[in-house]
Amino acid sequence: MPTTLLWFRRDLRLADLPALAAAHDAAGDGQILPVFVVDPVLWSGSGAVRTHCLVEALEGVRRATDGALVIRTGPAATVIPQLAREVGASSIHVSGETTPYGRRRDEAVRTALSGTPGPAGAGARDQVDLVATGTPYAVGPGRLHTQEGRPFRVFTPFSRAWREHGWPAPAEVPTGVRWLTGVAGEDLPAAPEGAGAGSVPVTEAGARRRWSAFLAAGLDHYDSTRDRPDLDGTSLMSVHLKFGTIHPRTLLADIARHPGAGSAAAIRFVTELCWREFYADVLWHNPGSAWADLRDGLAGLRYRDPATDSACAADLEAWRQGRTGYPLVDAGMRQLRTEGWMHNRVRMVTASFLTKDLHVWWPVGARHFLALLRDGDVASNNHGWQWTAGTGTDAAPYFRVFNPVTQGSRFDPQGDYVRRYIPELRHLPGSAAHEPWTHPEGYRHGYPPRIVDHAQERRDALARYEQARAAGTA
Repeated sequence: MPTTLLWFRRDLRLADLPALAAAHDAAGDGQILPVFVVDPVLWSGSGAVRTHCLVEALEGVRRATDGALVIRTGPAATVIPQLAREVGASSIHVSGETTPYGRRRDEAVRTALSGTPGPAGAGARDQVDLVATGTPYAVGPGRLHTQEGRPFRVFTPFSRAWREHGWPAPAEVPTGVRWLTGVAGEDLPAAPEGAGAGSVPVTEAGARRRWSAFLAAGLDHYDSTRDRPDLDGTSLMSVHLKFGTIHPRTLLADIARHPGAGSAAAIRFVTELCWREFYADVLWHNPGSAWADLRDGLAGLRYRDPATDSACAADLEAWRQGRTGYPLVDAGMRQLRTEGWMHNRVRMVTASFLTKDLHVWWPVGARHFLALLRDGDVASNNHGWQWTAGTGTDAAPYFRVFNPVTQGSRFDPQGDYVRRYIPELRHLPGSAAHEPWTHPEGYRHGYPPRIVDHAQERRDALARYEQARAAGTA
């Protein structure tokens, strides 16, 4: 009886997993060996909270596969062919990868497998195939193009094409799956101490529980609460989408059946899912945009360099620690450090502050976010940073500079979010928490003064922008 390998990566679930159905079909009456490869490159780049989430998700998969999940550590191009030989696998099944690193890794595995013989009696088969079925997205990156056949770089036309294209229904869990148990593996890596990721575990069951709660009580108010960091107005599904403990198709199918499917709130939520798919599509077509400007219109923009400028390095550290003197910025950065998460509105404000108040190139901030975020995703994180910096998709004009005070007053009107994360300001009432410098007792408990003057830095940012524009058209 044939054995197939199911190699889990960003799809740590069994429901709505086309790769599982493909492995089951290929195995026939045989067995499936589930495997996860601890890649030292990816592991070293994950912060404590994201590592904790991964361990939780793997524990969930191990339970769901009756303890059969095999953990191996090392380069996938070495581990996967070796494991295939050990168990005589006829094929290896995965969800298609879309990130630049993942695509290179899978190509290396395919090359290594070209010298891996199939099981005895395979006839004409002279190697084990790596079979990709499905992706972590409703519409696989690379599928959509403009009418001229070019990749999309602007969100609105992409979103229209995405909705018109549609997506298949969630894949059914195949019946009669037989897991191959008893294959030697390693223990699950230990979760870092003190790195709990939240009250809802990052597992398939945890994802369904959180999603059901949001559908019942949160979706109908999403359009009015999604920008309020002081409220529990978001779905918190980003970490589950990051690790694949739920598939976006499942979310879209559930919304389509929801009584309020046509409401502004539901449409807004679907649009947010589309942003995730848009950024993945952009990265697919432009792999270099992971760590460099997508658009070169601001290639000559002058930045401060913390590696050579000690004052810039001090400002950068104040930003990282949440001690810039701007309460909304500092609350967000402290939330990131303590919880491994930050509200999206605050992500934009903190990113704007680094790039346009401190004049630091966006990859510096993007790396810091990826090191700490539990939902850290290269496509969404880095293109989100570029959107704010004005060098990426839908390039928000560089002259759009978020004012941290007005943003705080608008989206945290009573100062509750700020006081939650900045104990030095808990004595200030209401919106006064956003402007401690205007209150006679504002600095009584040691909150730091502002490290820059926002109005002056905005003018400086605009001057830098105009200079770069002029140089680009000369």
